[in-house]
This record gives sequence, C-alpha cells and structure tokens, in this order.
Amino acid sequence: MDNRPNTADSTNSDLRLTTISASCTGGSCPTIYQSDRGTLVVQGYAVSAARAGVNLPTGELLVEIPVELLTNAARNVS
Repeated sequence: MDNRPNTADSTNSDLRLTTISASCTGGSCPTIYQSDRGTLVVQGYAVSAARAGVNLPTGELLVEIPVELLTNAARNVS
C-alpha cells in the first residue's frame, strides 16, 4: 500500500500554498507552507543525501530547516 500524499507532480495540477511559518519577514528564507491538498511543503537548504548517509527514492530530497520553524508551524497548522 502506498501512503504517499498526492503531490503536484503526481496529480498534474496546480498547487496552492499558504505560509504557516517562515524564518524571516521578507525575501526568500526557510518556510513551511500548507497546501490545498492537506499536505505541508517545506522550503529550506538542500542537503546531499550521499553526504548525510541516506538513500532516497527517486523524486525525494532532503531539506534542512531551523527547529524553531517546525515548532512554530506545528502551532499554526490548521
């Protein structure tokens, strides 16, 4: 059974995002968004899977964000 959420790539439709937590007030910085599909989308710093010692399936990647960003997002998610 596949428990992955429907993503923008898998449904071929636009994805609407709402910011629920950001680490800055302007510009581009690590941010967590809530999608119209009931999922979260994370913007952060790319981490090499090889350097982290993790094997990832095709289509997935590692993203690093500040802990406070995730803590704040947990309080704000609806």
